[in-house]
Amino acid sequence: MTDAQTSATGQTADRASHADPAKKAMIYVVDDDTDVRSSLRFLLETEGFDVRTFRNGPALLGSPARNSAHCLVIDYKMAELDGVELALRLRRLDVTTPIILITGYPEPNIAAKANSAGIRKVLLKPNLEGNLADCVRKLIDLPAT
Repeated sequence: MTDAQTSATGQTADRASHADPAKKAMIYVVDDDTDVRSSLRFLLETEGFDVRTFRNGPALLGSPARNSAHCLVIDYKMAELDGVELALRLRRLDVTTPIILITGYPEPNIAAKANSAGIRKVLLKPNLEGNLADCVRKLIDLPAT
């Protein structure tokens, strides 16, 4: 499966689909590392989410579906556009989707930078397994599995 495609189910979700238990919540993952994107896709799909991936911030910004996810998982350190700047640009485009910033480079002021960009949560790599899925569920008001 290539980037910017829907998951194996081929489903796309509207913003309200978490209210319908028959539909899965759609999570967008933005990371410029192919292996990390694949791992995050696998992790989130294993937890029952539909996942669409983007290779970088401009790929998401250029997508007509940029406002169709229930939650965004965005890497902080990316070559073209970092996760905080991507969040700021999304907010300027009236994208109100909850954002989780993931980083392997915790900076002393990362929480403040993230908050000022409208990011709801910052999680540290590489130990994302349970934390990421739980955080996504909390942000989109889904019960734990």
